[in-house]
Amino acid sequence: MDFFLELSQGFATLARPDVLAYMVLGFVIGTFFGAVPGLTSVLAIALLLPITYSMDVVPALVMCAAIFMSGMYAGSITATTINIPGAPSSMMTAIEGHALMKKGEGANALGHAALGSMIGGSLGALLLMALMPLAAKASLLIQTPGKFSLVLFALVVIVIVQRDAIAKGLIATMLGVMIATIGIDVMQPIPRFNFGTEMLVEGIDMMPIIIGTFAISEVLYQAHQNQGDLRISLSQAASSIIRRRDFLPSFAQIREIGIVTYLKSALLGYGIGILPGVGGSMAAFVAYADAKRRSRRPDDYGKGSREGIAAAEAANNSMCGGAFVPMLMFGIPGDPTTAIVLGVLVINGLQPGPRLLETQTDLIAPMFASLLVSALVLIPLTLFLLGPWFVRIVSIPKGLLYASIAVVALVGSYVATFSIFQMALALLFGVFAFFLRQQNYPTVSLLLGFILGPDLEQYLRRSLSLSDGDPTVFLTSPDSLFFLALLAVFVYFMVIRKSKQAGIEGKTTVESDP
Repeated sequence: MDFFLELSQGFATLARPDVLAYMVLGFVIGTFFGAVPGLTSVLAIALLLPITYSMDVVPALVMCAAIFMSGMYAGSITATTINIPGAPSSMMTAIEGHALMKKGEGANALGHAALGSMIGGSLGALLLMALMPLAAKASLLIQTPGKFSLVLFALVVIVIVQRDAIAKGLIATMLGVMIATIGIDVMQPIPRFNFGTEMLVEGIDMMPIIIGTFAISEVLYQAHQNQGDLRISLSQAASSIIRRRDFLPSFAQIREIGIVTYLKSALLGYGIGILPGVGGSMAAFVAYADAKRRSRRPDDYGKGSREGIAAAEAANNSMCGGAFVPMLMFGIPGDPTTAIVLGVLVINGLQPGPRLLETQTDLIAPMFASLLVSALVLIPLTLFLLGPWFVRIVSIPKGLLYASIAVVALVGSYVATFSIFQMALALLFGVFAFFLRQQNYPTVSLLLGFILGPDLEQYLRRSLSLSDGDPTVFLTSPDSLFFLALLAVFVYFMVIRKSKQAGIEGKTTVESDP
C-alpha cells in the first residue's frame, strides 16, 4: 500500500513545472533521435549520460523514461515515410506502413502506429506499476546461488536471441565479461589484469564503454556505410500527409483490428521485455507474427496491413515497461536502453534491488509516471501537433549531424570523468565496436556482458564460499534449480529444436531436388 501511495506522489512530482519540463524535453529528444535513421533512444541517453552527473536524480530518470518511450514510438515515422526504420524495433512497421505510404495513406499509417504505441506503452507502464511490488517480494526469495543462476540465464538468453549468430553473440558477451574483470577483484582488494599501469587499477568505467559502443561506433558505421542523402522525395512525402485530420484512424478500422490484437500484443511485448537483452525488435516480430497467424485477412500483410502496424507498435512500446523489471530488481537490463538507464541509477548512487522500492520509491515513482504520461498523452499530442513536419527531421545533412555527435560524445566522456585516459578509452572502444559490427558481432552483447560479468563472478564465488566449494549447491537450492531448468527449456526450444527443424527442412529440400 505504501508503494502505491508513493506512486501517487510520483505523479504529483511529475506535475512540478521543472520536472514536467524535463519530461517534455526528453520526449522531444527521443522523438528526434528515434525518427532519424541511424539514431536511436539508446544513443540519445548515452549522449545525455554525462549531463546527468550535474542533475538531480528525479529529473534525470524522468527524462530517460520519456526518451525511451518516445524513441520507441518515433522509429515508425521514417519507417512509414521513406521505408527506413528509425529504430530496429520498427522493421515490421516499415513493411506495412510504407506500403500504405505508397498508396497515399501514409498519414493514416502513422496514426495507427501512434494509437498502437499509445495503447501498448500505457498498458506496459500500468503493468509495471501494478506488478512491481509482487516482483520485489518474489526477488527477496532468491538467495545467492539463485542469483548466480539468474545472471547465467540472462547471459545465455542474450546469446541465443541472436538466432543466426549465436557463436558471435557468445564471443561478444565473453569479451564484455573479460573486460569487466580488469581492475580490483570483486571479492578481495587486489588489482588484476591492469597490465602494470595504475590507470587501470580502478577498472574500466561504464561511461567509455557506453559512449564508445553506441555513439562513436555509430558515427564510424554510418560514415562507412555512406548511405547518401536521405532527403529523397521529402516534398512528395510531406504533401501526402499534410492534413492533420488524415492522421486520425477511423472507428471502423480500429474495430476491424480488434481490441484483442492491441491487448494481446501489449501483453506479449511486456512479457518479452522482462527477458534480459531481448528488446523491442523481438517483441515487435513475435506480436506481428502472432497477429498474422490468427488474422482474418492474412493476405493483406506485406501490402499495407493496419493490423500488422498496430500489433508491432503495441508490442514494442509495451516492452518498455517490461524491460524495467529485471533492471530495477536485479540490475539485469531488459534491453540496451535500460542498460544505460542502469548507468544513470548507478552514477546517482542508487543500487538496483528489492530494497530500492522500499527505501527510495520517491525517486523511482516519477520515472514510472513519466513512462505512462509519455505514452498516454504525449504520443497522440505530438502526432497531432507535429505530424505534418515529422518527415522533415531526415532533411538534416548527415555529415553535420554525425560530426556533432562525435564531438559531443568525446567531450561528454571527458566531462563525466575528467580523465583524458577515459576519453581515450571511449574512442578505443568505439573503434573496437565498429570493427565488431563490421563482422556482424552484436555490440549489445558486449555491453551486457560487461554489466553482468561482475555479478556472475561475485555470486559464483560467494555461493561456492558458503558451500565450502561444493558446486552441487546450485542444484540443491530450489531457486537456483528453477532458473537452471528454465535455462534448459530456452536452450532446447530456441537452439536444439530449431536446429533439428532446420536439418529436417534442409534434408527434405535436398531429397526433392531432381
